[in-house]
Formats: sequence, C-alpha cells, structure tokens
Amino acid sequence: MKDIILRAENISKQYRLGTVGTGTLSHDLNRWWHAIRGKEDPYLKVGETNDRSAKGNSEYVWALQDINFEVAKGEVLGIIGKNGAGKSTLLKILSKVTAPTTGVIKSRGRIASLLEVGTGFNPELTGRENIYLNGAILGMTKKEITSKLDEIVAFSGCERYIDTPTKRYSSGMTVRLAFAVAAFLEPEILVVDEVLAVGDAEFQKKAIGKMQDISKSEGRTVLFVSHNMAAVRSLCTKGMLIEHGKTVFFGDIDETIDLYLKSSIFSFNSNNYIEFEEKENMPIQISKFEVSSLNSRGERSNSSGVLMGDILEFSIFVLAKQAYSNLKASVIISTASGTRIAAIRSNEITDIVYETNGDFVFKATASDLKLMPGDYVVTIALAENNTTIAIKEECIGFSIVPTDVYGTGRIPKGNLYVYSEAKWELNQK
Repeated sequence: MKDIILRAENISKQYRLGTVGTGTLSHDLNRWWHAIRGKEDPYLKVGETNDRSAKGNSEYVWALQDINFEVAKGEVLGIIGKNGAGKSTLLKILSKVTAPTTGVIKSRGRIASLLEVGTGFNPELTGRENIYLNGAILGMTKKEITSKLDEIVAFSGCERYIDTPTKRYSSGMTVRLAFAVAAFLEPEILVVDEVLAVGDAEFQKKAIGKMQDISKSEGRTVLFVSHNMAAVRSLCTKGMLIEHGKTVFFGDIDETIDLYLKSSIFSFNSNNYIEFEEKENMPIQISKFEVSSLNSRGERSNSSGVLMGDILEFSIFVLAKQAYSNLKASVIISTASGTRIAAIRSNEITDIVYETNGDFVFKATASDLKLMPGDYVVTIALAENNTTIAIKEECIGFSIVPTDVYGTGRIPKGNLYVYSEAKWELNQK
C-alpha cells in the first residue's frame, strides 16, 4: 500500500464575479437559512463552468469542480493546464490560503507554500528576520531554524543582503530567499507555483535539483505548477491536467504533458493562428500570431501540418499606442518537451532599424529551417534596444509531417531535431 500523505476529495471552489468578498448580505442570509434547515446551498446549482473565453449568463462561476486525487509520500505531482484553468486556486486551497466551497483536504505533516513572490514575507523585516518569521509560521522552533540558517542563506545567494529589509530586494532575490526557506525548513509537503520562473536560469536549475533531492533522498512530497514542460517532465513523477476547473487526466507525467500539448497548443493547427486578448493601459502588445507554410514553388499550404522542407512564415501582429525605435523581434522554436532548438532574431539577420508609431506586423520567412518530423512550439518576443517589451511563451504549435524531402524515395529517420542536405562522395586512396 502507498503511504498517502495528501488527499483531495470532491474539491470545488465557487466565486461570485464582480464583487468583493463572498457576496451580498441577502445571499449570505439565504445560505444560512438553507443551512439551518439542512438543505443544500442554493447557489451551488447556478454556477457556470470556468471558461474565461466565453461570455456567461451567471454571476457565479466554478473555479474548480469535483477535483479528486491523492499523492503518496515522496511523489512529485506536476499540475499543468492553460492560464485560468484553476491551478493556482487549487494550490491555494491545498495550502489553506482559501477554503473550498465543497469537499475536503486531508494531509499529514507541515505544508510549505511558494505561491507568489514574497509569500509570507514582511517587506519591513530583513531577510534574516523573515527566515525566522516563515519558520515560525511553519511550526519550527528557533533552534531548528538557526541550525538551517547558514544553508538557507548560502542556497539563496543573498548573503550580502541578508540583513537588508526585503522591500529593497529585487523579485529574483525575493523568490530565491523564499524558495530556500520553504525547501530547507523541512516541510512534509512543498507546494510551488509558477513563481520560480522569476529566477534566472542558474537558480531555476538549482531549485529543480533541490526539489529532486528532497523528494528522492528525503522522501518529501512536492506539488509543482509550471508552464515549462521540460522542467515538469524532468522533475515530476505524476501529472494532473486541469481544464476549465475540472480534472481531465491524472496519471503518468509523460502522458499528461503529451495530452496537454495536443489539446491546447496544437489545437491551433486547424487555423494556424492565435489571437490574444487585448489589455487596457498596455503601451504595446501582441494581438495575433500566425504561422503558415509554403512549398518550394511558393504555394501556400492548406494542410493541418507542415511538410518537411516547406518554407515557414511567422507573422507577429502588434498594437502600439506610442512611438518605438530600434525594435527587434524574436521567434524561438522548441520541441514539445521544451528543448529550444532554433532562434530567428531580426537584429541578427538585418541591420535595418525598425521604427513605428502605430499598429504593425513583423513578418519573418524561414526558407532553410530543416526540421525533422515531430511537434514543435513557438515563443515570440519584441524588444526595444535590449529590453523585452512583449512576450508570448509557447503560444502556438505546429507539426512537421514526414515526406520524401530528398526525392530519393526514402524519408529521413531518427530521434533527431534537424536534417541536412549534404553531397556525399567516396574518394579512393
């Protein structure tokens, strides 16, 4: 039998839109009147599914609905899904930051949470004082915290600023210290949201290595939410896919990731473009991104996939509310597992300085991107000088379809990313 350390039973969370708090006094009285008569909450029946892209008719929405799972001691559970799927809401319930509308959480041992940058930190206190504060919240004694203090400070890399108020820390420094506290004060369950993305590449590698150590060597349980599929695949032993507040799949991590990629990113193959929601008060934003393919004769393809050898066109549609100078665009192509394999950057290809004071489209045509058959995802970004001003990570996917690209009747094979056309000859000595 597995040593189950965390169990969620029929967890649901309902919110009322457009209000502060749980609702109006009349609604609270109505709930109370039903409760004392032993009847069901009347508002549980009127909530709608959590689909942020569709206009609803009810002011009540289910952020989560009937979530059930269990995690054994030492397991690492990766929770993945689109933005707004309900991942962070679930972690807040597991961490007891908020209570579920229905259902119950059963756990054994301390739970340490890292849900947002600076979670549980008092900005007026120094880094050292916040370590003791967080430790006390976790139920640690002062002696226990002191014994771990040097390890925490060393891992965070903030030794020089440890006696400086954390309000003067950068977001990266804050998350470094917060993660070190959560990891080294030995909670039985460590809950980590997307917050690690704030850290640099070196720290992310250290943090993932530390989570692997505490799960494998120390037998502690980790719940990990991230949009970095490479990190999720390398760290997690199990996965849970959430869509619109409901569990779609729970099981093997590779199956979970593959299902997520197929159901979300690669669903754009039918349209080969994605439109992004416009946000107010943003001086510049990407409104649409389109991927299309052309054959060697320049004819546009209507296929849901891209044939090997096809020319790829990437179009970034931008809304700009002010003038920009020296704009740069980037298209980063990664495998479905998160390995980056190609980068197309405007400033590395041309010396033209792009200037604009209105809406525009950046278009890149890649004629020699020789990708092997498989699934790929694209990240796009805009920068002015050396500062990133807009980015959409892994926002769209496309599939390369195998074909006789050499015209020899044979298709290139192998678990590789790129192919090359080479002239072979044999020189006899």
